[in-house]
Amino acid sequence: MTKSPEVKWLDVGCKGYQEIWDLQESHLQMVVNQKIAKRENPDIVPDHFLFFVEHPPVYTLGKSGLAEHLLASNEKLEQEGVQFVKTNRGGDITFHGPGQLVGYPILDLDQFYTDIHRYLRELEEVVIQTIAEFGIQNGSRKEGLTGVWVGEEKICAIGVRASRWVTMHGFALNVNTDLEYFNWIVPCGITDKAVTSMQKILEQEVDMEAVKRALRTNFERIFKATLVPYES
Repeated sequence: MTKSPEVKWLDVGCKGYQEIWDLQESHLQMVVNQKIAKRENPDIVPDHFLFFVEHPPVYTLGKSGLAEHLLASNEKLEQEGVQFVKTNRGGDITFHGPGQLVGYPILDLDQFYTDIHRYLRELEEVVIQTIAEFGIQNGSRKEGLTGVWVGEEKICAIGVRASRWVTMHGFALNVNTDLEYFNWIVPCGITDKAVTSMQKILEQEVDMEAVKRALRTNFERIFKATLVPYES
């Protein structure tokens, strides 16, 4: 019987976007180096990581995104204390901020499957099953679009990047997010769809720690992995 991959899991709390981007890059490079070393030593098993974080308010633009999808001026961003960062992930523009649970898996897909589309669908499934546990039973996908939707509103954005089949970036689930921030962008570059949150749908604040626990459990089940605590 094949042993399930171990994924080192860490909740880093509320940290700035650039700091966590650097954390991802360093761990991605670590895993890539392990994969290179494995050519000489087959006993090496590259690591996997999963980071949970909430960011201070920031807009991030993916490599295929359009700058004009940011509707706020630089003066407005400075006034409101919101950052703007161009990233190397896929997708267009989105918002990260307090009350939103962001997950960054650094996985060596060679140990799972070398299929980015399947990887995206399984990330979506983790979120769909998680929100269902809180009474949101109609989480779904939309053909041709990435992320998780409830009706015509997006509840979770997903954007990833992979190098040598090692992933980074990930998903952003709106739990208790202030949705007003999405009015200053064209979310994910989609002009005819709105954004929602678990709090908005359930009409009450949601226990973030309970959401994290559910996400971890569903991640383990869907990716057939075992999460173990990690200290960076």
